[in-house]
Amino acid sequence: MVRNIWTLVLIVATVTLHVSSAKAQVPATVAATDGTKVATFQAEGAQIYECKVGSDGNLNWVFREPIATLLFNGKTVGRHYAGPTWEDMDGNAVTGKAVADAPGTTPNDIRLLKLDVVSHRGSGTLANVATVLRLNTHGGVAQGACDKAGTFLSVPYSATYVFLHKGDTRE
Repeated sequence: MVRNIWTLVLIVATVTLHVSSAKAQVPATVAATDGTKVATFQAEGAQIYECKVGSDGNLNWVFREPIATLLFNGKTVGRHYAGPTWEDMDGNAVTGKAVADAPGTTPNDIRLLKLDVVSHRGSGTLANVATVLRLNTHGGVAQGACDKAGTFLSVPYSATYVFLHKGDTRE
């Protein structure tokens, strides 16, 4: 019985280590090679799509905007919305522009992103952020046909956002 328990503990530890290493791996295309981490927030929300007529004349889901709550240790610390913009509870915000991407883990997961910050608002935690990474995405991909132009689709997603600034100043 004791041997079975230790075997189970070893298996759980091995699986946990494997899952942790897989999550920690960041594809080279979205990895930040310079910069110091300022903050890491979990996002829980939705990717919003609009049904539009494409250049081919067919109706397609077109990404419109994200709407998400930013969390740290289970507590709300901000929000994420169109821009793309990340805003903390004090109203400080950064807006980014995607410069690189990589596939999510499954076809249902939105892409991983590396974004350069193009504007700042306020002087708080996000004031000196230069890069934002979107990692560990789950969900968020529009699926199914859209039948009527102008309709919207909200697809739940979660992601980890890592905020970096250039240089080696401390967090």
